Amino acid sequence: MTKLSFSHNAIAIRSGFSRIERPHDRRVAKENVLKILIVEDEKKTGEYLTKGLTEAGFVVDLADNGLNGYHLAMTGDYDLLVLDIMLPDVNGWDIVRMLRAANKGMPILLLTALGTIEHRVKGLELGADDYLVKPFAFAELLARVRTLLRRGAAVIVESQFQVADLIVDLVSRKVSRSGTRITLTSKEFTLLEFFLRHQGEVLPRSLIASQVWDMNFDSDTNAIDVAVKRLRGKIDNDFEPKLIQTVRGVGYVLEVPDGQ
Repeated sequence: MTKLSFSHNAIAIRSGFSRIERPHDRRVAKENVLKILIVEDEKKTGEYLTKGLTEAGFVVDLADNGLNGYHLAMTGDYDLLVLDIMLPDVNGWDIVRMLRAANKGMPILLLTALGTIEHRVKGLELGADDYLVKPFAFAELLARVRTLLRRGAAVIVESQFQVADLIVDLVSRKVSRSGTRITLTSKEFTLLEFFLRHQGEVLPRSLIASQVWDMNFDSDTNAIDVAVKRLRGKIDNDFEPKLIQTVRGVGYVLEVPDGQ
């Protein structure tokens, strides 16, 4: 395994000015100001993002390589990470993987020129929360940033759910039933979280598609049914009671069956 070493110098740009800043010298931001870390090695893109997000009211730090970006993400208190993939020293894939392995739960938006379906799926499966391809419109990026920050705030309000013997911790991303640890992919976890936040509600397939996959529902595909089947296979097949119920012709509902 490659041993990582870090430079103490990380680029930080705030409120229109720049300077070299050591993480332990960072001033404490006001409680109501959200902090965003950008890891981007292309100078013009980094400055453009920093200027736009600062003007939108955020406190922004910018790291121009993977090592410094990973170090800041591990040691800083950030509300969101905007991360390029093709970075010097450590690439974005590995940064996502290492942060999630360390139980760092900050939302991650991958911003990259790699735009194939395979790249998008890889990023989301590794644990990123959203994926935006360059070139991009800043208005769209800002909307995605705000959406991710709203989701992050919701997690803070209610970070653990229990339904029957199913226990889910949204911060540590741990899932168990009857004391048995269950391993889910990033997308399976997101789907389960959506069910939990709407416990007892019948969720149409179209709503699941738009909220979990951010896509329009195609009635000719069984992608949603396949995803739910896989999730059931992990949290229901070996346990009682069965929690995810099918509502024929409509969608699904997560609830404890009557009489259980």
